[in-house]
Amino acid sequence: MTRSPLPALAIFALAVNAWCQEPRPPAYPPIQIAPPATRFQPSAPLPTLANVVLDTFGDAIGVAQQTARAQGLQGRLLWVDATANISRTNSDEKIADLMAKAKAVGFNTVVYDIKPIVGHTMYPSRYAPKLAEWKGAVMPKEYDPLAAMVRESKRQGLQLFVSLNAFSEGHRDFQMGLGYEHPEWQTVLYEPKPFVRASFLTRPTFAVVSEPNAAPPDGSVLGLVTSALRLPAKPEPDAVAIVVDAGGRVLAQGGAAELRSVAPSTPSGGSVLWGWGDAGAYLRTYAQPGDVLEFDSTAQYVPIAERPAQQIPLMVNPHASAVQDRAIAILREVVQGYDVDGVLYDDRLRLGGMNADFSEETRAQFEAYVGRPLQWPDEAFRFVLHPDLSRGIAPGPYYEAWLTFRAMTIRNFVARARSEVVAARPAAKFGVYAGSWFGEYPAFGSNWSSNEFDAGFWFLSDAYRKTGFAPLLDVLVTGCYYKTATIAQAMGAGSALGMTVEAAGQLSNRAAKDQAWTYAGIMLMDFKDDPERLCDALQAACGSTQGVMVFDLSHDIDTFWPILERAFRQPAKAPHAVDGLLAAVRKKRAALEAAGVKDPAVPILAGAAGAGF
Repeated sequence: MTRSPLPALAIFALAVNAWCQEPRPPAYPPIQIAPPATRFQPSAPLPTLANVVLDTFGDAIGVAQQTARAQGLQGRLLWVDATANISRTNSDEKIADLMAKAKAVGFNTVVYDIKPIVGHTMYPSRYAPKLAEWKGAVMPKEYDPLAAMVRESKRQGLQLFVSLNAFSEGHRDFQMGLGYEHPEWQTVLYEPKPFVRASFLTRPTFAVVSEPNAAPPDGSVLGLVTSALRLPAKPEPDAVAIVVDAGGRVLAQGGAAELRSVAPSTPSGGSVLWGWGDAGAYLRTYAQPGDVLEFDSTAQYVPIAERPAQQIPLMVNPHASAVQDRAIAILREVVQGYDVDGVLYDDRLRLGGMNADFSEETRAQFEAYVGRPLQWPDEAFRFVLHPDLSRGIAPGPYYEAWLTFRAMTIRNFVARARSEVVAARPAAKFGVYAGSWFGEYPAFGSNWSSNEFDAGFWFLSDAYRKTGFAPLLDVLVTGCYYKTATIAQAMGAGSALGMTVEAAGQLSNRAAKDQAWTYAGIMLMDFKDDPERLCDALQAACGSTQGVMVFDLSHDIDTFWPILERAFRQPAKAPHAVDGLLAAVRKKRAALEAAGVKDPAVPILAGAAGAGF
């Protein structure tokens, strides 16, 4: 029997009913995740010290890290600063005692600074004076401590690395160094020369100087202070002061008798401007309450020696061929003349800051790089000034090109230096010391990471990434100079996780990406108030990288010898002392990359500006 079809009316009713029903929401089924193992576990990379809780997940990433652990290798470097340790290195007997002590304590490598920031050398050089005295400590004129260091390192079975400051040729506090005699070497700084103008005028304008303790010299410029209490005690009769907020709006104005009462408190980001003569008349006319002043600047270019407050090293220009040639000549002299096991460039393998170098030589090179003349410096960047004279940066259309160009210069110098070392002493290792907070290095033009380092730093473009010079190194030492040892300790204290020895070591290891052995540096003076805390720092350094660098012999080390001896009681060979091992690590890394095996994402835990500089 055949079933008769539904009547058309019934079919219509079913369709209407289905259309009128609410749509069924999509289903979101629950998931089940097995409980993960904790990453924070008691650990002892130095088994003769008490356990410390380490981030065992973050500390285990990378072929270099896993290889060093599997083979029981650990770099243990003692840094010997040149100037601070003259009294410990100015005779054969002292050097013999020092090297014997380093060996007995358990170090396997000594780093001897032979060209400090002053630019003089510790050995007799054809290119620089030999340092004869520092703060009353004397190095005998005919004595060569480097030759003694080489001899005693061989006797003790220690690796000897020498350290050089590539681009510093003078010391601010002593006005010493060849950079003062050769101003053409000095890096040229771009500095904004501040001025103000009323927002409704293009002229007149008045320059601004920050002179908290004196009146403007001739009444033709405006003085700026951040507190009314710092105004001159006896102002000129026609002096005028105004208070501006962070946006440049005038909040108050007063004459000579009212200078202090006009601004009982200065707003955050604001300031007090004052002047007399023409400058006072300008304020009286154009800076009434409610008016807005614009803070701007013109560019001025000054050799770094004219700005001694900037920094202690007298930085020279890495873009200058004469500067590079001199640095290479000194390097060649050392590796040809002394049987050293390695060379490290110290932190001054960089530019003097974001505002260096703006010499005409550098400008010509940069314009050749981008292929056209530029409006200088604005098309690279210009400084923006605020009412308290703090600085910001307005990036120009060639800002990324500027960052890349500077880093490329340093990278290419590193390649040139590496070639010199390999040519003169093929077995010698080559490395770099740098500050550990990678995030601030674009300002200094030094990209010490791998050229394949992939992380979420905003400046790490495809172009900038190519300037990474870790593949040119055997050893990367970073200054993880923090008083807090581990990430777990920072969590417990409620402090910044990135400002720990462990987090800084992890980032350094990840940035190198198996292209160089990485050692975390710690500073003894960070633990002078509680020497036992050094134990945790040593564990964190050796847990997060393939070893530790201890800075410095001069830091009251007699207090710390017993702790270091306890830490290094179980001997270990340095990874860099094993021939061919780094090549094997790099090969395995390349194979993993070819197979599509990737490391976990890089956590960016911000470190402190200047850490390890």
